[in-house]
Amino acid sequence: MATTKWSLDLSHSELGFKIKHLMISNVTGKFTEFTAEAETEGDDFTNAKVVANINPASINTSNEQRDEHLRNADFFATESHPNMTFVSTKVERVDDDTFNLFGDLTIKDTTKPVKLSVENNGIATDPWGNVKAGFSISGKINRKDWGINYNAALETGGVMLGEELKIQGEVQLVKQA
Repeated sequence: MATTKWSLDLSHSELGFKIKHLMISNVTGKFTEFTAEAETEGDDFTNAKVVANINPASINTSNEQRDEHLRNADFFATESHPNMTFVSTKVERVDDDTFNLFGDLTIKDTTKPVKLSVENNGIATDPWGNVKAGFSISGKINRKDWGINYNAALETGGVMLGEELKIQGEVQLVKQA
């Protein structure tokens, strides 16, 4: 079977996250600049090879002051680390529409393995003849595993930020000719 190449349709994709704040609520954000490519055998994503690149400077939490803090050395250090990457290492089928995507995530020159849950939402052809595949992605990482350690103790006990970061994404890929 022939190898099929897919690339990200950014206008129909989003990559977001949420983290506990003050231990009572979640703050959400997203990255507005990222790319993804996949190689499959035909249209079968069960053995896909996936590479994604994320510009951490594109972080948007709807609060410019917070976004600037997230870009500095306390968090992503975007001037010295302008790229985050994900490279898949294995796909594991869970059921007909769901699989686990294992890979290496690099943030700030630290690479660690991660597992993402991926729901395959199907393949469709748009009105202009482009074949597209859609996926919902979720996962959890501990930000301290990548050296993102900033926090502040609260007077009432506890800390300002949780360690667990929940990842969520909606991704649409377009088949390349």
